[in-house]
Amino acid sequence: MAENSVSKELKQQLFYTKKNGILKSDEKTINEAIEYVEGYKKYLNSSKTEREAVENSVLLAEENGFVPFEIGKKYKVGDKVYFNNRGKAVAFAVIGKEAVENGVNITAAHIDSPRLDLKQNPLYEDIELALFKTHYYGGIRKYQWPTVPLALHGVFAKKDGTVINVCIGEDDNDPKFVVNDLLPHLATEQNKRTLSEGIKGEELNVLVGSMPLKMMRAVNLSNLMFLKF
Repeated sequence: MAENSVSKELKQQLFYTKKNGILKSDEKTINEAIEYVEGYKKYLNSSKTEREAVENSVLLAEENGFVPFEIGKKYKVGDKVYFNNRGKAVAFAVIGKEAVENGVNITAAHIDSPRLDLKQNPLYEDIELALFKTHYYGGIRKYQWPTVPLALHGVFAKKDGTVINVCIGEDDNDPKFVVNDLLPHLATEQNKRTLSEGIKGEELNVLVGSMPLKMMRAVNLSNLMFLKF
């Protein structure tokens, strides 16, 4: 028993053991981490496309002293600039003390995310339902997408060159979009599939309408929302 006790104590002294970071942090550090995470969650919730991420990143940067980069302008040490690349990518820079030839410190991250993109001509009808054909992007796990409330984020580019931002489904009062799935008693064949094939890519079509036109004419149209394409 004594030998086992010594071995256990020696193991605790010599072996590396992992501990949860919370257990090693003081209350001040924990509160600062929680505050940071809440801000990060807010940013992610409002930055679900590249364009939204760029827009929100620029707003945050400008609040912290960054200004648009101007070609040919002379900058001094400590100046903060950013370059917005057509609303879908953005670069930020803090001017350093030494010339670029001596090196730079770069931190890079992509701002696109897993999603379902609409195809060029997405709208079609099947079994008296209106649906959107989609193309999945970003290595998504397909079985996670059915029956989950979805929102539509994007822009409409008009013929006159103006662009209209669109976001439908994030507000509690907005209609929601959904990828349908089969009820358990109708999914006998589907249940035989492997997890990766449970929902196939070509089955990720979004339900956007279920009310026949005749019925729509009979109800108060002011209470309905239409998407025109």
